[in-house]
Amino acid sequence: MAALVGGIIAVLLGIIGIIQWWSEFYQIIIGTLPAILILGGSLATYLGLEEVKDKQSSENLHEDKLKQEVEELKAEVTELKQEKTQEIRDEDK
Repeated sequence: MAALVGGIIAVLLGIIGIIQWWSEFYQIIIGTLPAILILGGSLATYLGLEEVKDKQSSENLHEDKLKQEVEELKAEVTELKQEKTQEIRDEDK
């Protein structure tokens, strides 16, 4: 209950302070806005680049797995062909 009352008092004092010192508050907002935009834009750019890198590496990893699986299947098919050929030769004898 004390936190609720303290919170309400802090909000009221904050509103009164913004009204009383509006020009100073406005100057602070105007002064910090470019810095916030620069930092926010830098962060968004960095995160975008990281996402592109992650996507490329996952695609390459997926391609590598598919290539490996294709090679394994080719080897298996070759082995089965050899076994079938051997069975046919054994039956002919």
